[in-house]
Amino acid sequence: MDKRIFAALSVTALLSACGGGGPARPGTAPLPPVSSVKPAPVPPPRPGVQVLRAPGMEGVIGANANALLRSFGDPRLDMREGDVRKLQFSGGACVLDIYLYPPANGGEEVATHVDARRGSDGQDVDRAACVNALRKR
Repeated sequence: MDKRIFAALSVTALLSACGGGGPARPGTAPLPPVSSVKPAPVPPPRPGVQVLRAPGMEGVIGANANALLRSFGDPRLDMREGDVRKLQFSGGACVLDIYLYPPANGGEEVATHVDARRGSDGQDVDRAACVNALRKR
């Protein structure tokens, strides 16, 4: 499928999800409330480390390196700088950088932040969409 068509369909789907809120049509039952999904608890980060809290990051934020490798396969890049570890995964859709820090109480480092961009021009892309595109099926 052409990338432009895919992008247009994605935007259309996202925008259509924003609609609604008006009165229900006669003869239709209102939809039940959507239950909220509670992500796994993320260990408290080291002081000064911000944890990304965003929809679609469940299963990534708070995951250790082994869990991320099971989800995404072999990383394109696996590097350490000080106590931070960066795993980079890439595919045709995007490049995903996942940053892991050790928790404040010690122990194994976990993912606290994610960046996503297009590989072709480096423009930011939706993180959750990139995560879904790169997950092993």
